[in-house]
Amino acid sequence: MTASASASTGAERFRAAITPLVDAMGGQLLDPGQADPDDVVLSWEGHEVVAVRLPHLADSLERILADLERRHGVPLARLDRKAKQSVVRNLEARGAFALRHGVETVAAALGVSRFTIYNYLNRTD
Repeated sequence: MTASASASTGAERFRAAITPLVDAMGGQLLDPGQADPDDVVLSWEGHEVVAVRLPHLADSLERILADLERRHGVPLARLDRKAKQSVVRNLEARGAFALRHGVETVAAALGVSRFTIYNYLNRTD
């Protein structure tokens, strides 16, 4: 195998290895030549291999909510109170409520009021 073929194979393995992470974040993989200034260009063995376009924060919250719904197997609004509290704690740990309209977005997804979300956030147990 030539050195360039070996580097290409390594770059392909690198790209394959990061794909699940980028997908989980809601990002997009691009060729480095397509990168915008805000994209993150990753190198492997001294060569630019792939660019990652990160999602907008508001899109990330929607993606996180959709992922939580898939994991629970039912719409989040159908969860019981304890499960909804757990979802809120998980989202708080991930910074969801630092986003503008984060509380409103989560409240709508859970089928509860903003007041209820604040109550869940203030619980100490």
